[in-house]
Amino acid sequence: MNKITRALTGNEAAAEAMRQINPDVVAAYPITPQTEVVQIFSSFVADGVVDTVTVPVESEHSAMSAAIGAAAAGARAMTATSSQGLALMWEMLYIASGLRLPIVMPLVNRSLSAPINIHCDHSDAMGARDAGWIQLFSEDAQEAYWNLIQAVRIAEHPEVLLPVTVCFDGFITSHAMQETEVFPDEDVRRFVGTYKPEHFLLNTAEPITMGALDLFDYFFEHKRSQAEAMRTAAPHIAAVEQEFARTFEVPAIGSFETYRMEDAEFGVVVLGSTAGTARTVVDDLRAKGTAAGLLKLRVFRPFPAEELAEALRRVKAVAVMDRAEAMSGQGGPLYAEIRSALYDLPERPVVTNYVYGLGGRDVTPDQIHEVFADAQEAIRNGRPKAAVRYIGVRE
Repeated sequence: MNKITRALTGNEAAAEAMRQINPDVVAAYPITPQTEVVQIFSSFVADGVVDTVTVPVESEHSAMSAAIGAAAAGARAMTATSSQGLALMWEMLYIASGLRLPIVMPLVNRSLSAPINIHCDHSDAMGARDAGWIQLFSEDAQEAYWNLIQAVRIAEHPEVLLPVTVCFDGFITSHAMQETEVFPDEDVRRFVGTYKPEHFLLNTAEPITMGALDLFDYFFEHKRSQAEAMRTAAPHIAAVEQEFARTFEVPAIGSFETYRMEDAEFGVVVLGSTAGTARTVVDDLRAKGTAAGLLKLRVFRPFPAEELAEALRRVKAVAVMDRAEAMSGQGGPLYAEIRSALYDLPERPVVTNYVYGLGGRDVTPDQIHEVFADAQEAIRNGRPKAAVRYIGVRE
């Protein structure tokens, strides 16, 4: 395959994927650090290189509303946002998933106010984790590009029909430039195919209603059906990625990627760009004879609990790094999910949570070394010194 290696930021990679997907409708409103994604894509529209109808709207709530209307009418619809923009969409996120509309949305992760902050953490995505959207996380620009192309096929699978968020870290990934392999346009468009919904509002041969009042007589059944679609999405996500890997001759990551975990005594679990720093620390520790490993989660919704339990059951200690605070008094959201996944194991590893990097604060190799040192101490003591710790904060 004639791949082209280009220097792209994460935002540029996302816009390039959108150009190749050539959606029918893109509705969006600017917000830092996502603005560039749709700004760059709009230049493709202006230059006539895509057939997309762009809808400039007055708010993110309207952006999602327009995407919902377009998808309900039978169009392949996309939007993009960050942080407060996602929060303003809140009402419409549930409508998009409840109506089973396969909208795809790049989400450039940024902290939620207050205080006002424009830099990266995962509080926006984690706030929407129960909104019924599939969530894919990307370590870098290359994965953002891959995930966006796959997201279209995942969302539109007839046994899924759920919206998909493709997450990547604000500024760290969105504005950092790296070598990124881009596939030929015709191959991407062949892979995503033409969207042919079975049911849509403009199909006059089969009139349907969407968004009708749904009280206690059928609401529960519809929600159960939606939950089942999320539960059974996992094999379809895997199948799409396997086909993607074969088609474009790239590695398949799966729901998560493990690094040097085969004989690890303890491992760290991360999302997004932090995986690169953690991977370097694992190599450093291995060079010193310490059996450290890394697990980078790619699919957060649906949560791959059974696979994760199998991948982590042999380690003696697990450090879960959360770039979000759940405000539950019990640590971060990823920690709660991982701990729950490990609960039924006959012999569970010691699990510790580390909340880090809120508001874009850097996570350093020294801090991740500290996380691994804590894990070794937890193994010796049979319990962590504290279930939840905050790394890199002035206490």
